[in-house]
Amino acid sequence: MARGRCLLLYGLFCFIFFMCIYSSSCQDKCQDTTVCPSRAICTNTKGSYFCTCKPGYVSTSGKKHFNDSGVTCEDKDECQDTTVCPSKAICNNIKGSYFCSCKPGYVSSNGEKRFTDVRLTCNAHNKTKDIFSRYCKGQDQNNSKRICSDLTNLKNGFGYENATPSLQEIANSFDLLTNVTSHLTMKNKEDIAFVATLYLDIVQSAAYKAALKEFTDGKRKIVTQFMVIETQTINGSCKMEERIFELNTGNESMNIDCNIIAGGGTESNKSAVVFISYDSLGSIINGSFVSKGNLSIDEDLDNFSLNSKVVSGTTGSRKDGSPSTPVNFTFQHIQMIGEHQKPLCVYWKETTWSNKDCHAIFYNGTRTVCSCSHLSTFAVLMASVVLKEDFMLTVITYVGLCLSLICLLLAALTFLLCRPIQNTSTSLHLQLSLCLFVAYLLFLAGIDRTESKVLCSIIAGTLHYLYLASFTWMLLEGLHLFLSVRNLKMANYTSASKFKKSCMYPIGYGIPAVIVALSAGFNPHGYSTSKHCWINLHKGFIWSFIGPIAIVILININFYLITLWILRDHVSSLNKEVSKIQNTRMLTVKAIAQLFLLGCSWCLGFFLTEAVKEPFRSVMAYAFTITNVLQGVYIFMVHCLLNQQVRKEYKKWINMLPKVTESESYSLATLTTHTHRMEK
Repeated sequence: MARGRCLLLYGLFCFIFFMCIYSSSCQDKCQDTTVCPSRAICTNTKGSYFCTCKPGYVSTSGKKHFNDSGVTCEDKDECQDTTVCPSKAICNNIKGSYFCSCKPGYVSSNGEKRFTDVRLTCNAHNKTKDIFSRYCKGQDQNNSKRICSDLTNLKNGFGYENATPSLQEIANSFDLLTNVTSHLTMKNKEDIAFVATLYLDIVQSAAYKAALKEFTDGKRKIVTQFMVIETQTINGSCKMEERIFELNTGNESMNIDCNIIAGGGTESNKSAVVFISYDSLGSIINGSFVSKGNLSIDEDLDNFSLNSKVVSGTTGSRKDGSPSTPVNFTFQHIQMIGEHQKPLCVYWKETTWSNKDCHAIFYNGTRTVCSCSHLSTFAVLMASVVLKEDFMLTVITYVGLCLSLICLLLAALTFLLCRPIQNTSTSLHLQLSLCLFVAYLLFLAGIDRTESKVLCSIIAGTLHYLYLASFTWMLLEGLHLFLSVRNLKMANYTSASKFKKSCMYPIGYGIPAVIVALSAGFNPHGYSTSKHCWINLHKGFIWSFIGPIAIVILININFYLITLWILRDHVSSLNKEVSKIQNTRMLTVKAIAQLFLLGCSWCLGFFLTEAVKEPFRSVMAYAFTITNVLQGVYIFMVHCLLNQQVRKEYKKWINMLPKVTESESYSLATLTTHTHRMEK
C-alpha cells in the first residue's frame, strides 16, 4: 500500500515536471530581453511578467506596470511638478532626471549650482560682500586700498552715513564711480555693472532726499561737468487735474503726471521728483551690456550701441514701481540715425539693458521720445536692422542681369556693324549700351567683394560713375529725340553732327566724372558698406547719386511731354520724304519707351523706404528689380528688334549664312578632288 502511494506521488511529480518543461507558464519570461521596451525593468511573476519604467521615465500608456505590446518608456518631465524645486529656483529637465538651479542674483543654501534636494533654499546673493571680499583682501596694495575706500564711500552714500549730501555734492560725485571702475584690475563686466547699479541707486535715493529738504516748492537745477540734476517739489496733492510737469537737463527732458509725484498724498505731505542726466555714464555701461535675450524685439537687430545720454528719474523708492500714467522721456541722439537703423528705448536692469515696458512713440534722425511705465535709468540704443535677402529677388536680379548683358552685347554689335542705321542716334545708343554693359558686369563680379576696403571703395566709385554716365547718356538721348521731333521737316539737319562732336562725349563722360570726384573729395569714406561695395547711406552721401538721377528724370519727362505735343501738332504736316525716314507710329512708341528707359523705372526706388509698409513695399521691390535689371533687354527690343532697318539687316545676315556654308563646302570638295588627282 505504501509502495503504491510512493509510485502515485512519483508519477504525479514526473507529470508536473514534464508539464513545467513544455508549458510556457513555467518559463522565466524575463530571460527574453525583448519582452520589455528600452529603459524598462522586467519583473517575472508566477505564470506571467510585467514591465516597469526606470526612474525618470513613464510609460506611454500611463500605467506603472504593463506588458502590452507597443508601449514604450519616455522621459518624465519632473519640472511639471512645481514643488520639486524651491522658491527662487529654476527647474531644468534632462533625460531621466532633472536638477534645480537658483535664479540670477541668488545662491543655494549649500553653495551648489545644481541640486535636487528640495530642502535646500535659494537666498539673495550679497554682491556687495562679494565685491568687498574680492578687492579688499590685499590691504598692503595701494590699488586695493583705493578700491576699498571708494567702494566704502559708495556703500555709505558718498561718505555720509547718516547725513544727506546736498544736490551740489551729489552732482560732483561722478569721480567716485570712475575711480572704482578704472581701478578694477580684472575689468570684470559683471562687477562694473554692479558698481554702476550701486552708484545709480545711491544717487537717486540721495537726490530724492535732498530734494525733500528744500523749503520752497518749485524747480531747482544743478549743472556740473558730468551731471545735471533738476528737481520738482510739491506740497500735498495736485491742485490741477492731469497737470503735467516737464523737467529738462538740456537736450533731454521728462514729462511726468503730477499725480505720480504726489502719490495721492494730503496737503501735509511733501513730494518730489528728480530728473538726472549723466554726461559720461554711457561710456561705462555702454552697448556691450546688451544681449538679444534681454530684449523684446519683433525683428532681427544687430550692432547695438548707446546713442544718447543716460538719464534717471525717481519719485522715491516706494513710488518707482508702476506709475498709473506712462512717463515720457525725450532724448537727443549722439549720432544721426541712418537708413536700416532703429532706436530702442531701454532701461538699466541690474546688470544689463532691457526694453520691457518701454517703447518709442516717436523718432527721427536726431531725437527719440520714449514712453515707459516705470521709473528707473533710461537711454536709447541704436541697432542695425538685419536685412533678410529675398531669394526670389536674388534669382530675378542675377537672371535678369545675365539676359541684359547678352542683349546689350548684341545691341552694341548691331550699332557698330549695321552701317545703314549708323547716325547720331545709334552713337548715343551705343554709348548707353556700353556703360550699362560694364556696370552690370562689374555689379555681378564685385558687388559683394568687401574683403578689401580699398578694392571695395574702387568698385563702389566705378559703379557710381558708370550708372551716372548711363543716366547722362539717357539725358542726351532724350535731348536728341526732342530735337529730332522738333525738326521733323528737317530730318537730316546739319546740327546733328555738331551736336555729336561738340557736346556728346564731354557731357556724357565728363559730367559723371566731375560728380564722382567732388563726392569722393567731400566724403572719402562714403564708398563701400559692411555688406556691399556701394554708396554708404550715412550722412546723406546717397544724394550724390539720387540727386543727378532725379534731375535727369525731371528733364526727360519734360522732353517727353513736349515731344508728344509736337508729334500731335506736326504729324499732319509731315512730307512724304520725312515719313519714309521715320514712321509716325514708331516715333510715338519710341517716345513712350524712351521715357521708360530714361530712368522712370528708377522712381520706384523711392517707394522702398522704411516709411512704406508691407505688403506694398515688397510689391514695389519686385517691380523695381524687374524693371531695372531688364533694361538691357528693353534697349535691344526697342532700338534693334522694333527697328525695320535693323530687321532687314538681320535677315541679310541670316540669308548669307547658308551661302557661306555652301561656299565653304564647295571649296572643301574642290580641294579634296584636287588632292586625289595629285596623289594619282
